[in-house]
Amino acid sequence: MLGSMSVMPASTGKPVAFGGTPDPALRTLSRCDEAITRSQSFLLAEQKPEGYWVGELMVDATLVADMVAFYHWWGKVDTEWQRKAVNHLFQMQLLEGGWNIYPHGPAEVNATIKCYLALKLAGVPVTDPRMLRAREVAQSLGGVPRMNTFSKLYLALIGLVGWNHVPTIPCEVLLIGKWFHVNFWEMSNWSRAMLIPLAIINHYRPTRSLKTGVNLDELFPNGKWELDETLRPRYFDFSLRNIFLWLDKLHKLAEWVSRHGMHPFRHTALKRAEVWMLERFEGSDGLAAIFPAMLNALIALIALGYPDDHPQVLRAHHELKKLEHYTRDTVRIEPCFSPVWDTAIVEMCLRESGVPADHPKIVKAANWLMTKEIRFRGDWIHKNPADVEPSGWVFEYDNQWNPDVDDTAMVLLALRQVPTEDVKRRDECIQRGLKWMMTFQCKDGGWAAFDKDCTKSILEKVPFADHNAMLDPECADITARILELLGYEGYTLDEPQVRAAVRYVQKEQEADGSWYGRWGVNYIYGTWQVLRGMRAMKIDMNQPWIQKGAQWLRSVQRPDGGWGERCNTYDDPVFKGQGPSTASQTAWAVMGLCALDNPQDPVLQQGIHYLIRTQNQDGSWTEDEITGTGFPQVFYLKYDMYRNAWPLLALATYRRLLRGQSAGQVL
Repeated sequence: MLGSMSVMPASTGKPVAFGGTPDPALRTLSRCDEAITRSQSFLLAEQKPEGYWVGELMVDATLVADMVAFYHWWGKVDTEWQRKAVNHLFQMQLLEGGWNIYPHGPAEVNATIKCYLALKLAGVPVTDPRMLRAREVAQSLGGVPRMNTFSKLYLALIGLVGWNHVPTIPCEVLLIGKWFHVNFWEMSNWSRAMLIPLAIINHYRPTRSLKTGVNLDELFPNGKWELDETLRPRYFDFSLRNIFLWLDKLHKLAEWVSRHGMHPFRHTALKRAEVWMLERFEGSDGLAAIFPAMLNALIALIALGYPDDHPQVLRAHHELKKLEHYTRDTVRIEPCFSPVWDTAIVEMCLRESGVPADHPKIVKAANWLMTKEIRFRGDWIHKNPADVEPSGWVFEYDNQWNPDVDDTAMVLLALRQVPTEDVKRRDECIQRGLKWMMTFQCKDGGWAAFDKDCTKSILEKVPFADHNAMLDPECADITARILELLGYEGYTLDEPQVRAAVRYVQKEQEADGSWYGRWGVNYIYGTWQVLRGMRAMKIDMNQPWIQKGAQWLRSVQRPDGGWGERCNTYDDPVFKGQGPSTASQTAWAVMGLCALDNPQDPVLQQGIHYLIRTQNQDGSWTEDEITGTGFPQVFYLKYDMYRNAWPLLALATYRRLLRGQSAGQVL
């Protein structure tokens, strides 16, 4: 269509219409081409020699603070490392004195007290003005009594709170069979990995009082009696929460009995927990390949009596050290690595933007991804005993016990576009992964991240569930990504699983037309995924519910033409769609609107112009905000690869739309 309206004179290379008047559509197309070429060059240069891409996962300051406290508990403080840690903590401190869990967010009680404690342990004088400001903020947030369970547990390790102030995590939970309504396998994948070592720690209570005399007495605004109140059950209150508090009292009695050698199941449960943990070290970059579980596992090994030079202790510590990044004066820590996720996204973006399938770097990436398929029956079999050949991919380099649905879907979206040198191997890989993934559909039609039907809300009432991540519920964003993949693979609404998934997505739509984003911030992420998924399924995009979603995206565009949203939307949806424009969120919104097949939509055009205008000369984009979600309201992630990958896919999707092509098809 565009070819009949305009020409590209060879003499100037500039788009003009007949008669010499500039053609806006061709001018935009030309600018898109230039931006895409720059982006492709940048990303191709970022590939690692082995064939993968990986961006840093940037988080708040609490990981460094936790490690400072751990080293003081362990009695192995490296003063040079600690100096760098102190500098990092001060760099992350807010002007008013506290620490937040996402950029430009308010001070948060756990982060503030952890960082304040780490600085005290490191010898920073409490009279330092920065410490005085931190103390004031911590007190205003309620102090130590307002910290969550896992934060208080670290305080118990160094004798700053009593173990009676920490909810009991009984290791007997591993002995409870699946026949019981509430059992170990009903918890989320990541909670299981955190809780097993914590249960071991909870039994041994390996408190090591600080020789420095450091305490947090000043952070009990109303006195230490408040700690007792947090776990005190109320009489004549028959709520689930209160019942669990009474059970915690019973558990504490059982703990006392077990430490006096009178608990009949404790020895068996402890051994089971130890074996469970050691088994999951194998084939993994540390327990569950994620920081909290890895640190807890190291502490548990020491509590179990493993000597400091034991191979398992050395190995667990080494895996933690691999997460560190150094500058001359600072150290920061990643929660885990994301090579599989990043590689799949970048490869998909490069292919859809026109990089040939036989490009050496594309082929190398596809081959690397295929080597990462997990042909092992991991922990997923306890919730999904389907007779299916093991497959799946993980987020990290190695984590064989925990392949997940979301990474698997993303890898399949990438592999389907790259024949590689061995088409048979690739096709078998895709079919295995697809069949495996399909068995994880939940009862109400959606897909979750790791497990199937991990949704028993009673678990959210247990006293140690305040990390807001006990469950792994299905969500619209993952479900829509799977529908996108199924659409490209030729699935239709005639398939019962597809119909159930679409019904689930419709049910999850908010009243204003948006969708909640569980794994990305937030409603922009969820709404983009749904619109793109529905388009791939060839669903009529003129249906009112779909148009309503697109209209919500249009309604939250920023004056600069971009889109932005902050993590505070997880605290209060009134903030949805509000925040400074970012490259990744603008790209998501652009792709969502592209699903409506109207390249002349002025809102969409403004989004494209924003991406082109804000691209750096080297082909990258700059982004300071966090747009990734770990645990809503608790932990957020800045995926450094997002700012450079998603804009490329958005520009490529729009270019295809201008050319009258469908996005997501093999070039």
